[in-house]
Amino acid sequence: MGLTNSPKDTYDNNIKAGDVVFIVNELLENAVKIGASDVHFEPTGAELTVKYRLDGVLNTVEKLPKPLSENVIARLKVLGGLLTYRNDIPQEGRIEIDKSYYEQVTDQRLAVFPTIHGQRAVVRLFYNNAELMNLEQLGFSKKIHAALKQIAAGNMGVLLLTGPAGSGKSTTLAALLRHILKNYPGKSVVTLEDPVEIRIEGATQTQITPHGQLTFPTALRSLLRQDPQVLMIGEIRDAETAKIAIEAGLTGHLLMSTMHSGSPAGAFLRLLEMGIEPYQVTSSISAVLNQRLVRQLCERCKKKSEQTDSFEAVGCDECFNTGYKGRILIAEMVQLDSDLRKAILAKADLEELETLLMSKGHANMLTDGQRLINDGLTTQEELNKVCGFSV
Repeated sequence: MGLTNSPKDTYDNNIKAGDVVFIVNELLENAVKIGASDVHFEPTGAELTVKYRLDGVLNTVEKLPKPLSENVIARLKVLGGLLTYRNDIPQEGRIEIDKSYYEQVTDQRLAVFPTIHGQRAVVRLFYNNAELMNLEQLGFSKKIHAALKQIAAGNMGVLLLTGPAGSGKSTTLAALLRHILKNYPGKSVVTLEDPVEIRIEGATQTQITPHGQLTFPTALRSLLRQDPQVLMIGEIRDAETAKIAIEAGLTGHLLMSTMHSGSPAGAFLRLLEMGIEPYQVTSSISAVLNQRLVRQLCERCKKKSEQTDSFEAVGCDECFNTGYKGRILIAEMVQLDSDLRKAILAKADLEELETLLMSKGHANMLTDGQRLINDGLTTQEELNKVCGFSV
C-alpha cells in the first residue's frame, strides 16, 4: 500500500472482520507516516476509493472492493463513537489516538456523510508541529511580521484572518497568542473555538459544541464580563457574533478571529453586509490578514530551468513523484488608513476598494509569493494555482 498514480486492488472480497480492522488501522497509520492532513473514503458504484490529502492535494492510494465499503465505514464509525445503525444522516466524532504510533498527532476528527453509493467518510488529522509554534517560524514577510507584532502589542481592536479551510489560519492565531503570552505576561487570554484544534499553554480555551446551548454569541457576551484582555474567536459566522466582536474591539479588548472571505476588501464588505455600521468597521478593525499555503519544492529533486532561471518541480521517491514536499505561507495584509476609512464610510463596492488598494501599491499574495520563487522555494505554476490565476 503506497502513494501511487495508478492504485490497484490489493484486497479481494474474501475479507474477514479482523482483516477490516487491520486495513483501517494500516490506512490511518500510513497517512500519519507521510504527513497527510486528511484521509478520504469515497464510495463509487464499483469500489471504495481511499485518498490522502498531501500538501493540500488529494492523491488516490487505494481502491477497495465494493463489498468492503460498508464494513470499512462501519469500523470507522465504531472508532469514532458514532451510531453504526444510522446510515442516512451526517455524523461527526473523534477517533481516540493510539500514542504508541501516533506521537505527533494531537487529534483525529471523523465526519460521515450519506451518498447514493453509500456512506462517505473523511478523517482529519491534526499534528503537533513544533516547528510552527512561534510567530517567527511561520514564514511571513518582514513587513507583515512586524505589523503582526505591533498589533499583538496593542490593547484593543480587531484582527481578522481570511482564507479557505486548511490555509493555516488556526496556526497563525495560535502563534500570535503564544507571542502575547510570552512577551506580555499577566494578560488574560481567552479563546472560543469550534473545535479546539491547538492547545495553547497559558490561555483559557473553551470549545463551542455544535447544536448546543453554548453558542458563540452567548459565550462571547458572558466572557466580556469575565475581564478578558485578549479574545480569540474561532470564526465569525453570523451577524450576531460579528456585532459583539466589533463592540469588544471598540471597548478595550484585543480580539482576533477568522472570516470566510477571498480578500481583505471582501472582508470589509462582508461585515457591512452583516449589518455592522461603516463607522464601527473603520473604528474597530486594526487589520485584515489574508493567507494561503503553497506547496514547497522538494529539495532533493528540484531543478533549475535554463529558460526561466527559476526552479521547477521534477519528482522523486522522497516526494512521492509530486516534485513538492511540505507547504509554505504566502500572505497579504491590509491596515486601515485615512483613504480606506473614507472609502468604507462611503460604502464603496468591492471593485472600488480593490482599485484603491492597487493605487496605494498594496502587495497582494502573488507579489508576496514572488519572494518564494526568487528563493527557489516554489514555482510560478503553483503560485498561480493557489491564488486562482491561470498560467
